[in-house]
Amino acid sequence: MYIAYFDESGDDGYPKYSSELFVLTSVYMDESVWKDNYNIVKDFRKELKQKYKFPIKLEFHTKDFLTDKNPYRKYNWDPITKKNILTDYFNCIAKLEVKIINVVIVKPNILKDDYNVLDTAFSYNIQRIENDLSETDNSKFLIITDEGRIGKMRKTSRRMQKYNPIPSKIYPGKYLYNEIKLLIEDPLPKESKESYFLQIADLIAYIVYLYSSKTFIQVDWANRVKRILDFDDVINFLNIIKPRINCKAASDNEFGIVNYPKPKRQ
Repeated sequence: MYIAYFDESGDDGYPKYSSELFVLTSVYMDESVWKDNYNIVKDFRKELKQKYKFPIKLEFHTKDFLTDKNPYRKYNWDPITKKNILTDYFNCIAKLEVKIINVVIVKPNILKDDYNVLDTAFSYNIQRIENDLSETDNSKFLIITDEGRIGKMRKTSRRMQKYNPIPSKIYPGKYLYNEIKLLIEDPLPKESKESYFLQIADLIAYIVYLYSSKTFIQVDWANRVKRILDFDDVINFLNIIKPRINCKAASDNEFGIVNYPKPKRQ
């Protein structure tokens, strides 16, 4: 069985929203390697404590860390130190036996007022985990996510196990019906401060958000972020973990980032 951890960056609102993008990231692993992965991250958090005085039990929330929000402000890490912490974190992720899928909803490309951002992103992500596992050993998988969107995610996952129309690539306007078979149970809630793997999903989702804001649309970053990172840094982070990314999830992006809707052709 696989365990899939989900976290997001951006808000899932539409047509009213505060962010042009919504990113949903899954980090999934076979249960047999969970303990080894956990120990790698646990040891890494000890290293963060030794090198940068980053408390072992302090939740790593990437956006707040980069924008110097509480509780991170009091530690007075300079921009170079913050970048080094992120680089070390991505090097840690690269050591894990995990797979990663990123789905980005590009809201300026949406044409329908009733577009359900979270349902769409979650559906695309679940479908790609299902595709990956069905191509290997048909292992079942279980989803763990934070509590904020658990009700909406439960509704989506239940629907996909009963009714899952997929547009045909061969016959435009036609659908294939391929219900999800490998997902077990409803998504289970867990507080992100209690899970290293949810925090890793948060980290990846935010970096993918920064990447997508320059790749799929042109949105400027917050000034506090620009003082620490540039686009080359973001590309470097993604290249570090590229061997762990399920790049088959999207053939039109070098990092396998699923992005929809596509811009309307002129």
